[in-house]
Amino acid sequence: MSRRTQVRFGISAVVFALFLLHTSRILPSRLLDVVEAFTYDARVLVTLPHHADPRIVIVDLDEKSLAAEGQWPWTRDKLATLVDNLFDRYHARVLGFDIAFAEADDKASRLWRTLADGELADLPGVAERRSAIDAEVDYDARFAQALHGRAVVLGYFFKPGIGAGEPEMTGALCAPLIDAQGAKLYDLDLLQPKGVGGNVATLQNAVAHCGFFDNPSVDFDGVYRRVPLMQQYQGAIYPSLALSVARLALGDPPLSLDFDPPDVRSSLHLEDVRVGQHVVPVDAEVAAYVPYRGDNRTFNYVSATDVIRGSVADPAVLQDAVVLMGATAAGYLDLRSTPVNKVFAGVEVHANLIDGILHGGIRQKAPYYDGIEAVMLLVVAVLLALAFVRLSAGWSAIAGFAIVAALIALALALWSGADFIMPLGVPVVFTLALFMAHLLYGYFIESRRARSISKSFGEYVPPEVVAEMAERGGEVSMEGESREMTVLFSDVRGFTSISEKLDARELAALMNAFLSQQTGVIQKYRGTIDKYMGDAIMAFWGAPLADPDHGFNAVRAGLDMIHRLRDLDADFAARGWPALQVGVGINTGKMSVGNMGSEFRRAYTVMGDAVNLGSRVEGLTKEYGVAIICTQATRDTMPSDWAFRELDLVRVKGKDEPVAIYEPIGPKDEIDPDLRQDLARHRGAMKLYRDQDWDAAERELRSLARGPRPHRVYELFLERIAILRREPPGFPWDGAFTFTHK
Repeated sequence: MSRRTQVRFGISAVVFALFLLHTSRILPSRLLDVVEAFTYDARVLVTLPHHADPRIVIVDLDEKSLAAEGQWPWTRDKLATLVDNLFDRYHARVLGFDIAFAEADDKASRLWRTLADGELADLPGVAERRSAIDAEVDYDARFAQALHGRAVVLGYFFKPGIGAGEPEMTGALCAPLIDAQGAKLYDLDLLQPKGVGGNVATLQNAVAHCGFFDNPSVDFDGVYRRVPLMQQYQGAIYPSLALSVARLALGDPPLSLDFDPPDVRSSLHLEDVRVGQHVVPVDAEVAAYVPYRGDNRTFNYVSATDVIRGSVADPAVLQDAVVLMGATAAGYLDLRSTPVNKVFAGVEVHANLIDGILHGGIRQKAPYYDGIEAVMLLVVAVLLALAFVRLSAGWSAIAGFAIVAALIALALALWSGADFIMPLGVPVVFTLALFMAHLLYGYFIESRRARSISKSFGEYVPPEVVAEMAERGGEVSMEGESREMTVLFSDVRGFTSISEKLDARELAALMNAFLSQQTGVIQKYRGTIDKYMGDAIMAFWGAPLADPDHGFNAVRAGLDMIHRLRDLDADFAARGWPALQVGVGINTGKMSVGNMGSEFRRAYTVMGDAVNLGSRVEGLTKEYGVAIICTQATRDTMPSDWAFRELDLVRVKGKDEPVAIYEPIGPKDEIDPDLRQDLARHRGAMKLYRDQDWDAAERELRSLARGPRPHRVYELFLERIAILRREPPGFPWDGAFTFTHK
């Protein structure tokens, strides 16, 4: 074996050994876990069917229901009515509660007993009707009566730990899926919680079925990819809410665990859970991967109040339906992070899993998953070593990317064709890492500076600036440093009310149009986009390339952003969208700039007091009735032939020193002479105001306010003068106004 071959196989062996430490979990890498999770989530998103079984329906504790029925929890006579209507009026097949009824609903009965034994005891007829009224106000008994004999599953939750003084068990549980004696026949790595939060015994005793809705199998990043179908408590095995509901929907068939070989009943050999004829693949913890059908509200929703009041618009939706009751109302929303959406209704996680149990599509992660991954890494290591021994650099690169493509194609084929989860993220990263190791060793040197700069800054700055950066070479760095720069904040006025009037798709289209246009303006003036914050934009000037005109360019960009915004009006009006208004705040000062963040995500950004002040200044635009405000520091960077309207001297929240703020108007020779005269008169009025010459200041401001060019700032200072007459500030006084809010 030649030395070249030895080196190539040696490189593959070293990289393989490093990755094997992760695969064997001897030295797991969080980064590789993140990548593997990402590739799993990507497969979920790429193959989403975007439709679900219409017979799975969610009865929603929504805002409409809270408005109609009152705040949660409702008295259980209402829930009894809901159950009666679901089964008697709408003929639902099964009802599962993604809610635990941990406490008795006895407020009404206790109040009645107190009155009956006290103030009402001597009233005629009370004694005779007491038993009847006792029954009427016993809401738990009423609810239990509604539950009795019906296909209902009550939800409860297991506790992974017990705090000091906390009881191990509250409420009651239904009979286990497998009792403690039967569970001894299996050697399973089931999750074993320390406690349980069950339902009131009166309610639980009324139904035969229950299921836990907690998920201790949530992944390391908090994402709900899999859900345990069983947990073991005090030796007995209990089912999840989804498993119990699905089983009841199928007519309560027998349930069994399938092993391969059948006589070895351990987690390593567990293949699936069988519900009648329906096979549910599970992992070693008896957890199933949730087969997401789509984003939020893929399933049919019915408002809970409509069920209670018997006013469901389409009763056929509930006919023979598998119903889950959960909450989406603000404050009660059971939110989960999932591969589909980081804000996902928890009740829909159960709905997706029930759909998978009933109709298939649940994917299997084999118990020998880590072994599959190790073999894949070994095969890739050998193939790449042979490629770099026998092929040129170009063909070796093609071989490397062909391996990656083959891994992705094989993973997608097994995912879609066999419902099998194959390792993908780690093998792909391994292939790329090994390819780079071979590449750096044999053929390539450091990448061109221009490519590095373009990759680092292309998303922040205009292409022409990237080109200029590439030409300057070593001057450009993403390392943190302190610079004199200018920052701009822009925010849409009244965005909350605008967003409430548009659906999600329209809102996204509106924001894309708005942000694209405004970003173009910023980049036109050589600005760097820091970030988008919903409807807000943050940008800065003076980095990554130094800009001696950073303040001037920022102000021109701010004014042009406001002016160009009107170009969108006609198109927005044609779509039925409102015209947008923005507030722009600009400040100049020392800022820390560089690539900042965490090991998982970094961004080229600015930080510091000057940045915070820029944000505060933007918030003041509404106070002064202007679209744009800049600070004294920014005005000092501007040409002397520019006109400004002096607005105030303010102390913003978090700052002790007063800051002068101005409204930029434009070049003096381009504005109306009458407006220039108004600006001069206003400056004089501000001097009179700070000298506490209230009468003279008031006369001048009132004259300006009644003139042909009124302004909010005139009225603002007239209001202040009226207050200061009553409560003189005394001397010395700097004339600054203190804001206590952001």
